[in-house]
Amino acid sequence: MAELTAIKKFVILGGGTAGWMAATTLGNIFKGTDVTIEVIESPNVGIVGVGEATVPLFIDFIRRAGINEVDFIQKTQATFKWGIQFSDWRVKGEDYFHSFGDIGRTIDGHDFYQIWLKSRAMGDLTPLLAHSPEAQLAKHGKFYLPFNAAKTPLANARYALHLDATLVGRYLADYAQSLGVKRREGHVQNAVLDERGFIASLQCDDGASVSADFFIDCSGFTGLLIEQTLQAGYDDWSNWLPCDRAVTVQSKKPPETTPFTLVTARESGWTWRIPLQSRTGNGYVYSSQFSSDQQACNTLLNGLDTEAINEPRVIPFSAGIRRKVWYKNCLALGLAQGFLEPLESTAIHLVSKSLAHFIRLYPKADCATVLQDEFNRRIKADYEEIRDFLVVHYCTSERTDTEFWQYCRALTLPESLQEKLTLFRQQGGLFAGVEDFFQPSSWQMVLTGMGQLPDDYNRTVDALDYEALKRSLASGVNAIDKVVAAQPNHDDFLRQYCQAPRLG
Repeated sequence: MAELTAIKKFVILGGGTAGWMAATTLGNIFKGTDVTIEVIESPNVGIVGVGEATVPLFIDFIRRAGINEVDFIQKTQATFKWGIQFSDWRVKGEDYFHSFGDIGRTIDGHDFYQIWLKSRAMGDLTPLLAHSPEAQLAKHGKFYLPFNAAKTPLANARYALHLDATLVGRYLADYAQSLGVKRREGHVQNAVLDERGFIASLQCDDGASVSADFFIDCSGFTGLLIEQTLQAGYDDWSNWLPCDRAVTVQSKKPPETTPFTLVTARESGWTWRIPLQSRTGNGYVYSSQFSSDQQACNTLLNGLDTEAINEPRVIPFSAGIRRKVWYKNCLALGLAQGFLEPLESTAIHLVSKSLAHFIRLYPKADCATVLQDEFNRRIKADYEEIRDFLVVHYCTSERTDTEFWQYCRALTLPESLQEKLTLFRQQGGLFAGVEDFFQPSSWQMVLTGMGQLPDDYNRTVDALDYEALKRSLASGVNAIDKVVAAQPNHDDFLRQYCQAPRLG
């Protein structure tokens, strides 16, 4: 049997966050070997940067890559994030919070949410998020000193970052090149296929031809390689996620930098506010079926809490995923792979997760079909899980004040989501998939925040001594309150430990 040829050269089409994350990951793995990694960036294509918020797994990516966290925060104008505050989603005038990390702790093997449901049934109306350290830190505008958090309720606190997508791309580009990754500036016009239908080379407008064994498509929504060349196909999920456009604008830095993303339900979608050290990122994700671009721009600008510093930009999109994300010798990442609105800040996570799947299934140059099929099955499951979690924000709303929200209340749900909601409504019991991103605590926070309480709790909790349970819960809340109060203000923490240099 002939020995299969190893991949000796990767070409990544497109930079930005996705392209340079791929370059950083592969650069670390193959540093000092004979494997070549080259990124082709076009001077004609900018970074879309629809969202500038992350989840805690991005911190893990930074640390695995060997990047200095403080240096990264300073050079990307980053701030800290404990979760997302949802405003006006269930009804107007009501907020709830989706925090990172777990809520409470198991007691004698019983899930904390079941204990909270039991306490509520007994008349204790302490909010669920009183038991979340991250939610309380966000509520009081605090960050924390990790080295002072050992043996406190903050010991396992999870945080993420708000960041400037353009600066992230530049930072990772410099870092990846320090690992030996090559960068070529050029605009790719088309790809050339070999006799197997694999991509053999890319043709640039300056006449250069760039060949490789494997190509990573980070060319944005156009999907120059995965779609225009290989015609992988696209599964459109707009029947479940009706928003299909976003308008974005930057505004001046407010007096206080909140350690959370603010997401506010609007007439035809929702707006985000993401605070950075130098400015605020704002956007409105909306449905063109219910709002014109001009109406959306007006809604966004009228809702700003600081003065706009650039002109609004409208970005059309279609929620969904490529039918084949890895096809032949091409892997699509970022917007070339698919798009799920940034309601839960999952875009960068999906890049990282895709890279992790690919490394686990790392192929020879023949790109065995069985590896492609397994990868595509797994990434589709990741997308479907996140899709369902996004849909639940819409379908559980009680708003009927606009046509958009009436439409959302009447959505026909994916079968997987309908099954999960039916199970939850019995007694709040949910089971995490092996690699699910959103664990049961996330579902519990959002569903509870949207007023979706189970009909009952798991009655095995009745075996516990309720008076002792009551004391334990009160003690836990008091412990969180005490340690949160002792932490520094978010802005004070940034100034002391992570102050970014002034821009301009």
